[in-house]
Amino acid sequence: MIASAPTPQELLTIAVEVARDAAATAHRMRAEGVSVAATKSTVTDVVTAADRAVERQVLEALRALRPGDAVLGEEYGAGETGPAAEDGVRWIVDPIDGTVNYLYGLPYCAVSLAAEVAGEVVAGVVRNVATGEEWTATAGGGAWRDGQRLSCSAETDLGQALIATGFGYDAGRRAHQARVVAELIPQVRDIRRMGAAALDLCLAAEGRVDAYYEKGLAAWDLAAGGLVAREAGLLVTGLSGRPAGPDLVLAAPPALYEPLHTRLAALDASGGP
Repeated sequence: MIASAPTPQELLTIAVEVARDAAATAHRMRAEGVSVAATKSTVTDVVTAADRAVERQVLEALRALRPGDAVLGEEYGAGETGPAAEDGVRWIVDPIDGTVNYLYGLPYCAVSLAAEVAGEVVAGVVRNVATGEEWTATAGGGAWRDGQRLSCSAETDLGQALIATGFGYDAGRRAHQARVVAELIPQVRDIRRMGAAALDLCLAAEGRVDAYYEKGLAAWDLAAGGLVAREAGLLVTGLSGRPAGPDLVLAAPPALYEPLHTRLAALDASGGP
């Protein structure tokens, strides 16, 4: 007898359990004091001991609950699980999204965990380590925070839109992104840069910012938050017909999507290093 594939809701139940435990560990380790364990792309792109400990905890929890699944994590890559089967489940984890905020004690960092089936993200959770706020979504099941179904901003005027974005760690990329922001900011209400992509996507999902864009996101930055955003009604794409990915992620309500997309394309927001 062949076991049936898990439903998105079943996968979300697992994701929430694992993410809550992981966020509790991250919160405790921050209270105990945190130090830089290593750097990644540049000396400003840090890894803390908590990043590694939390991802290891998530990996072990998923191995116990669903031993046949693959896991892709920011710190350990594919871990010890190997690649997912063609129709299998792969978990995508960012143990602490917003590591620099976490290092400095700023309350804007999160555990992000998503489940992907046959290449499609079908369930995801983002939990703020500092505040306990939690966003969830399943494919076709909507986006939620604390029992409230989310819908994106109803703003229709780009000039009145509050836009979130982020910057990479490479100096050349930052310089290009700064030029884009300098040209964009006179045409919108204002710009916000909070420093955690998964949380930016969740804030856009509930209209606490009107839209979000950023170049350089990895799968673990986008997977859970991107699903939350899509299920709240945002269009989540790249530029000029490309899918959302490392070149650019744009998440915007339908009414703002075209004018913001047009402006970002004209500014070459997906270009540069």
